[in-house]
Amino acid sequence: MRDRITVVRIPLEDVILVRIQVPQHDYYQHMKNPKIITICSSAAHYRKALEIEKQLKAMGYKVLIPKTANIMKRSNNFDISSYKTWYKNKNDYKKKTQLIKDHLKKVVEADAILVTNFEKNGLPGYIGGNVLLEMVLAFHNKKPIFVYNSISEDLSIKEEIYGLNPIFIDQDLNIIQKKLR
Repeated sequence: MRDRITVVRIPLEDVILVRIQVPQHDYYQHMKNPKIITICSSAAHYRKALEIEKQLKAMGYKVLIPKTANIMKRSNNFDISSYKTWYKNKNDYKKKTQLIKDHLKKVVEADAILVTNFEKNGLPGYIGGNVLLEMVLAFHNKKPIFVYNSISEDLSIKEEIYGLNPIFIDQDLNIIQKKLR
């Protein structure tokens, strides 16, 4: 819908009255430049990440999530094997490449990232290779890196994660709000 402007001339006073009808905008209309947070997560945690997305939006943030998480949300299909087709067909790794590229763009676009990390493969606070790549990009671009849960001391990439100087929030999203002011 385009803005409509109505101009009315009143000849005696030579006054012009302008009425502007502004169309309704999205959720962020009430905010000037909302902060953008990109959620980075293992696909195994997308269902939980989507719950966190809702909470962040309720706090007034614009939230970017992985493309596959969006597809899972729309289809209500959280069976990871139906998306990771490259395990069965090596030619499908080009899909994986595109997903990585798309999400890295979201990391660059964001004001900060939130890593939603939960138990996987018996490791609490699991962070895998893709999320580590996203964290490194955020670090390189001087963006705050928030991590939802602490990580396991048994995680093979813990040294790299700690080296990126993330902010562990222990599931307290209010910490993000305090740090992003």
